[in-house]
Amino acid sequence: MKYGLKNSIGACALAFILLVSCHGLEELNENPNKIGSDNVDPNLLLANVIAEAAKSTVNLGFGDIAGVMQHTQKDGWSGGHNAYDWRNDSHSWNGYYSLLLDNRTLIAKAEEENLEFHIGVGLVMKSYLFGLVTDLWGDAPYSDALRGSEGAEFFDAPFDDQMDIYTGIFADLGRANTLLSKGQNAYSGIQASQDILYAGDASKWRKFANSLAVRFYMRLSAKEPSLAEEGLRRILSNPQQFPLILDVSDDANVAYVGTSPDNAWPTNTEFDDDPQGSYFRIKMAATLVDALQSLNDPRLGVWANPVETPIVLDPNAAGGDEIIDGERHVSQKLVDDHLDVVGVPVDFDKDYVGLPTQITLGPAFNLKKEFNQGSYNPHVSQLNDIYKDASGPLLQSRLSSAAEVHFIWAEAALKGWASGGAESHYNQGIKQSFEAWGVGGEYDDYISGEAAYGGTLEDIIEQKWIASWSSAAQSWFDYRRTGLPDLQTGPTAKRAALPLRFYYHIDEIDNNSANAESAIEKLQPTSFKGEDSSNNSAWSKMWLLQGTNQPY
Repeated sequence: MKYGLKNSIGACALAFILLVSCHGLEELNENPNKIGSDNVDPNLLLANVIAEAAKSTVNLGFGDIAGVMQHTQKDGWSGGHNAYDWRNDSHSWNGYYSLLLDNRTLIAKAEEENLEFHIGVGLVMKSYLFGLVTDLWGDAPYSDALRGSEGAEFFDAPFDDQMDIYTGIFADLGRANTLLSKGQNAYSGIQASQDILYAGDASKWRKFANSLAVRFYMRLSAKEPSLAEEGLRRILSNPQQFPLILDVSDDANVAYVGTSPDNAWPTNTEFDDDPQGSYFRIKMAATLVDALQSLNDPRLGVWANPVETPIVLDPNAAGGDEIIDGERHVSQKLVDDHLDVVGVPVDFDKDYVGLPTQITLGPAFNLKKEFNQGSYNPHVSQLNDIYKDASGPLLQSRLSSAAEVHFIWAEAALKGWASGGAESHYNQGIKQSFEAWGVGGEYDDYISGEAAYGGTLEDIIEQKWIASWSSAAQSWFDYRRTGLPDLQTGPTAKRAALPLRFYYHIDEIDNNSANAESAIEKLQPTSFKGEDSSNNSAWSKMWLLQGTNQPY
């Protein structure tokens, strides 16, 4: 559904006071005027939780993780995006726990007032957010998290085992499915305008809950195949008891309002018109552009602009470099010099040109004359003009989609864990993605061409990777358990392999030392750990990956 991302409300301030840990405080000071479960409307908290979770999803999937999964690359100030130049101060989970605290208050107030809709929605958002935390970091505070208001003994929360977090998520999603299974008229206290995801529609939230459940069961498929098979069989075989998001009309999308920098699409030029701003720094990665071109995929034109000035190799070009009929004609010498300086060849494609992965001089790629960082390059495809806008029908945070669910179902069928046929759900995954991006009319030609199902997991994961544009974190999680797509690093990558997790943040290590160090010791280092001084490496394996031989 298409509802707006709203500005954070005052309840968000409370979150930073009572995070997972409140280190160094020996006494708990009670503020009689604070927002809590006794004096807050859960509808107001709901809007904030959804909006901030949606923005976090885009910040991941259109941010650094889009770089990891080679959806995009930056040609300026690119270290964290292109090369995974991360450290133990790069990614903090405080924002997630801030939202989880607001969500905990929402659930507590709803429990007090017996608001079953709000309880169910709160459990779905709790599962979504804790799922992100454990997927990104591994073991994390869970069962005793968010209890700082109860006393100093809860300031340093222990880290729960990753499997225990997933178990808790499955329990919460199961309860949410039950709570949200009644007729719409059975619920009270709903303010549709504050539910900026589904406008108070319990049946859609129920589908979201079960769609998250199949996501997490598939997440466990390499580590705990028996558990994953049981969960997927149970849900996919009983659509009456476990309805799912199977049509784009039920997608869990939150649109951007675009009235301020806080609620506008992150690459907009309405609030950031700097010629070296976000829009001009981010280019589609050559990896994705090449894949889309090989499939004649119409989504490419939705996500990127054609090259403004194509390059033509012309030994007769005057002075070795001239513009003729809107094309830049260059000599072989210029092309050879470019390879020597930039390290990659010139791309002569006249339609779309992506930025190669982790190259040494991104600002100079494809014979750009000025080497200034992150500015317009007429010889490389910019993002589509829609990404200059602060809001628009396609500028949405995509929390869960029909395309994703169909691809999960296709993979389950391929494993023999579900009926319905892998090919039919593979096809539906593509169709639903096409509908989501406004190119549904081109589906028939596409599916009968190069994109036709070939019967392999590679087919399914490639299309799932493509369909995760702007929500690339889910593709990262798929890559970790399957090794697909087979993405290769470039010359400036921090390591010669894709990262597997975020570093535990230095603040947690310094202030919750014993618990953090215990979790770090349980991480399994890989041969790509490099110069990291402990197991707390982006190239160490969390429990979920240990023993799976994936992705390396």
